[in-house]
Amino acid sequence: MQDAITALINSSDVQGRYLDPSSLDKLQNYFQSGDMRAKTAIAVSANAKNIVTKTVAKSLLYTDITAPGGNMYTCRRYAACVRDLDYFLRYATYAMLAGDTSILDERILNGLRETYNSLGVPIGATIRSVQAMKEVVTSLVGADAGREMGVYFDHIAAGLS
Repeated sequence: MQDAITALINSSDVQGRYLDPSSLDKLQNYFQSGDMRAKTAIAVSANAKNIVTKTVAKSLLYTDITAPGGNMYTCRRYAACVRDLDYFLRYATYAMLAGDTSILDERILNGLRETYNSLGVPIGATIRSVQAMKEVVTSLVGADAGREMGVYFDHIAAGLS
């Protein structure tokens, strides 16, 4: 995992050059959004269980998937789904703090779609849940912070597609 600062510095270092104006602007924007990122992480961390509960209610409960015979019908499958949603939320928060999606690729997405397909986990329902989580988080943290977190939820959804 890299953060926005390390990624920009490493890129310039590999090319043997100083940071260009575009890179410096990106760093300035990253630093200026630091307070918002920290407050968002605090809000998400304090409300993680509630976020996951609302996400499940918004996207999965009372659908075919939770009905008898559905993919999340047994308690074990339901618990695994809730666990995965919690992972998605936690790692999206880490990525948002770092300003970098690489942790999502490394810790969540690498091989996840293939694993879900082999286990029969419905990818479409998972993507709907990630999008619902984005909505739940946005309602908690506000539009600006929600847009920032949305980048990382969208990355997860795209990686599962």
